Amino acid sequence: MPSLIVMGVAGCGKSSLARAIAEAQGLPLIEGDDHHSAVNRARMAQGIALTDADRQDWLATLGRLLQAQPQGVVLTCSALKRSYRDQLRAASPGLRFAFLDITRAAAAQRVAARSSHFFSASLVDSQFATLESPLGEPGVLRLDAELPLGTLQRQVQQWLQQETTA
Repeated sequence: MPSLIVMGVAGCGKSSLARAIAEAQGLPLIEGDDHHSAVNRARMAQGIALTDADRQDWLATLGRLLQAQPQGVVLTCSALKRSYRDQLRAASPGLRFAFLDITRAAAAQRVAARSSHFFSASLVDSQFATLESPLGEPGVLRLDAELPLGTLQRQVQQWLQQETTA
């Protein structure tokens, strides 16, 4: 089974959906945020947006983690730019992306409601400014992030099954 990245801006529900898919598919789960450096985590907590240079080592680490799971893995990663997604695709041929599409207002509301996450709510706008839509790229499924988790999980599982048998 190819690996899957659950992607999108902060607050779109990456972690919840990735956990549900990993459990249902019997695949390991990697929480991409766990692999940010302490410096990057501190920047984000202070409301400082990460640059491409800041993300370089993080993306390289995620690529190595994907390569270490040839049987497939579910990974959460914002994957905001095409160049980031292409770097991850190079590390894991056949990689799929489930893109949780959400409005700016809904993302801001969700991030503001989180108390236990290092990400500052002030960074939601920078995430939308950085986002390069993955629609039209190979191996991408667009999802409405405001649908119920069970519905999203079923949509992803059906898509993965169709992709595997196609």
